Amino acid sequence: MNYENPDKYFIRVKLVLISLLYAICSFAGQTFAQDFKTVHDGVEYAQVEHKIGSDPVKVNLLRLDLKKVRLDVHHALDKAIGLETTSSIATRKGAVAAINSGFFRLDQSEFAGETVGNLLIDRRLFSESFGDRISLGILNAKDSTRVSVGRIFYDVWLRIGKFSYPVSGLNREAKPRETILFFPEFGNVTPKSPSANEITVKANRILNVPTTGGGNEIPRDGFVISSTGPLPNEILINSSVGTHVFVRQNILTESIDTGHGGQRRRFLDSPEDVVSGVPQLVELGEIRITWEKEKSSRSFVETRHPRTAVAKLKDGKFLMMTVDGRQPGVSVGMSLQELAEYLLSLGAVDAMNLDGGGSTTMFLDGKVVNTPSDKKGERKVGDAILVTLRKKPAARKK
Repeated sequence: MNYENPDKYFIRVKLVLISLLYAICSFAGQTFAQDFKTVHDGVEYAQVEHKIGSDPVKVNLLRLDLKKVRLDVHHALDKAIGLETTSSIATRKGAVAAINSGFFRLDQSEFAGETVGNLLIDRRLFSESFGDRISLGILNAKDSTRVSVGRIFYDVWLRIGKFSYPVSGLNREAKPRETILFFPEFGNVTPKSPSANEITVKANRILNVPTTGGGNEIPRDGFVISSTGPLPNEILINSSVGTHVFVRQNILTESIDTGHGGQRRRFLDSPEDVVSGVPQLVELGEIRITWEKEKSSRSFVETRHPRTAVAKLKDGKFLMMTVDGRQPGVSVGMSLQELAEYLLSLGAVDAMNLDGGGSTTMFLDGKVVNTPSDKKGERKVGDAILVTLRKKPAARKK
């Protein structure tokens, strides 16, 4: 057996450690605190020109003090369906900053902008849960904003008289033999459909006998029950005019074992806004990319794309991040592993991926600060997360 000279051994170890440190710094070296500039009280911004190996990547970061700003999710056009640019949503709402958020239906149909997964705005459910997708929850208290990254599931039921019936979905296109509820957030009328059988509910009472074909007016203080194919017998039997009807939401959350004496952490209680993404990236300070659980694809995970992400940081602040991509020689984007590693280098405790690709947009102080990848520029999206400054309390009169 050969034994190395101890001095040579330690020199070699030292060189390896220096190499590792250099690699880490080359990945995250441009993201230290001094690179953030305060643009508003509680809002710090950094624009990073970064390299992964020899490939250039442009990153935009917003670091937010949740005691000085509030966060809100808003859907395009303030409806459950429709498309609008992130900058337009932010401008309408008087936000100082914004990023695009949830995944949505992008086509030319009347359902363009339909949310895929949870969407709760001001505690009104716009879209039901889809699979095991990760979600961001927001609760704006008087003095600070709380956020949660985890899993929350909304299970919607109709209660008609003494009978309860499960609902397939909200404010979206119905698949065969589904029961969908259409609320005023969808629009003025339900979609026309030869197979739709509908009942209108106003002020929690059935207003009419079932009609066929869709196109019914949605009451401002009610909703429409729409079923593709025959209405379920349980609904028909109990659907006489004047019968009381209520919508009930069962809310389930996934607990996380913190590993500290059996303690478990849960999703926010009674969040006011919730939006889904795909997939989780970091959990409890460790990389955990749950793409298989969330029924994503390996190519989506491993291919470099433009990305949008959010994270809770160790110091209690909240991070919004965009990564430009699909721009050879300028910015190539990131895989989700690269994105998770980058977030971890910034101190992420919990992090999730939001809609990316051509949707990736960051808005700050009246302009888009990243470079969206679509040839036409900023893409219209389904919803966005907005940042507004908290109003300072008025000074007391002496």
